[in-house]
Amino acid sequence: MFKWFRPAALDPLSVSMAGAKLGDRVLVVGCGDPYLVAGLAAKAGLTGRLCAVDASAQRATEAGRVALKEGALAETSTAHPSSLPFEAESFDLVVMRDVAGSDDGARAGAVREAWRVLRPGARCLVVDTVARSGMSAIFGGGQAPPVTASESVIATRYVLPLSLDVDSSSETSMMSRSGIV
Repeated sequence: MFKWFRPAALDPLSVSMAGAKLGDRVLVVGCGDPYLVAGLAAKAGLTGRLCAVDASAQRATEAGRVALKEGALAETSTAHPSSLPFEAESFDLVVMRDVAGSDDGARAGAVREAWRVLRPGARCLVVDTVARSGMSAIFGGGQAPPVTASESVIATRYVLPLSLDVDSSSETSMMSRSGIV
């Protein structure tokens, strides 16, 4: 009915944790949550830029449609998370949502690409959905909601000790020490 009387679907915890602000250049890798894309696009505003990338053309298109429906602009494209079609150091914020799965090689490639497109001093937020465990698995069933702030990774480009000139096994171990893998 009236847009201002409905609950704020565009400001979930993930959007707040990302810290996107007006004028930011934001990249969302993984469009499984189109409302995350729409919320971040609304935060970046007309003076910023939001690009959303997914390996699935259907999910990327849906994210663009939802953002447009919510009154925000988002550029969507199809690409694998380990080969992003953007220039180096072109984003202020990268949000990776459920892109790596359990494959360490895919995770390392996606993080390497996120690192490449981040500007110095920029931020990267990794949000993964994890399976429930313990009593909540018995009574709650299904997937857990997105991880909380203490369980997710928020990295700043100039703090994260990630070397891109090492082989993948060393890189994975370096990211493990940094809390990424």
